[in-house]
Amino acid sequence: MKKIKMTNREKKNNRDGFLFVLPWIIGFLLFSLYPIIMSAYYSFTNFSAIKDPEWVGLENYAYLLKDNLFWTSLKNTLVYVALSVPITIIVSLILAVVLKIVKVGKSFFRSVFYMPAIFPVVASTIVWLLIFDPISGYLNRALRMIGLTGENWLGNPPYTKPALVLMTCWGVGTTVVIILAAMGDVSNELYEAAEIDGANTFKQFWYITMPGIAHVMVYQVVLAIINGFQYFTQVYILCSAQSGNLSSGSAGTQNSLLMYPLYLFQNAFTRLKMGVASSMAWILFIIVFVLTLVLLKISDRFVDVK
Repeated sequence: MKKIKMTNREKKNNRDGFLFVLPWIIGFLLFSLYPIIMSAYYSFTNFSAIKDPEWVGLENYAYLLKDNLFWTSLKNTLVYVALSVPITIIVSLILAVVLKIVKVGKSFFRSVFYMPAIFPVVASTIVWLLIFDPISGYLNRALRMIGLTGENWLGNPPYTKPALVLMTCWGVGTTVVIILAAMGDVSNELYEAAEIDGANTFKQFWYITMPGIAHVMVYQVVLAIINGFQYFTQVYILCSAQSGNLSSGSAGTQNSLLMYPLYLFQNAFTRLKMGVASSMAWILFIIVFVLTLVLLKISDRFVDVK
């Protein structure tokens, strides 16, 4: 087979293209790939960031298996993910359908629903801290106005997860916009044909809209699972505000707010157990990776996500 020789112009274009992406490649190697490789190494060492790492093999993983707080943080995170993912996806889908139906002020309502997504996480969490206040919080005030008893949302373990899910639902604007855009890509001819055949609105939604946006929904579910397992900033702010000390390691009543990333952070920067924290990071990666593969495998039966 004859080898095709590149022209000088093609060589120049390739060189220029490589130079354009070179800063990203350097950044990826230094700030992404290198930390990933080193965290894998540190997970097998006794490393505290103030002394050289000492190889200990699988001791960090064995330590975590016997650590009650590790299992508590994993359980809390799994419960949060199991609640937040389906609820936020359903809420986002409902809001997207409503926005698609609305004819007047559509741009205004889109902006309103998307606005929480652009607020700084720390600022919005402080606002929710005021909303959840058991005495003067706006949520309990609203409940008392309709004759219901308010709760200590962040201090009573049975209510901490629903409170976190409520906070997450408030920030679904990005998901709503993405689903709404996917709905706009579904051909109107399909709806017209279904209407001629006598299909009602529900059947049109179930048999036309849902299959048409299924690939986007799968992506949003995967993204929600990943974000759920990385849920850190909000619980860090809430626990810090409750304890009054950013490094106290408090995690709510009976550790009900102890999420997996928060406990990882505590091991790394409060207890200075960098090796244990690295082990937790890789365990988290394996859990999310397996769940994502299972979800994609199941979704292959309903939608082509490739």
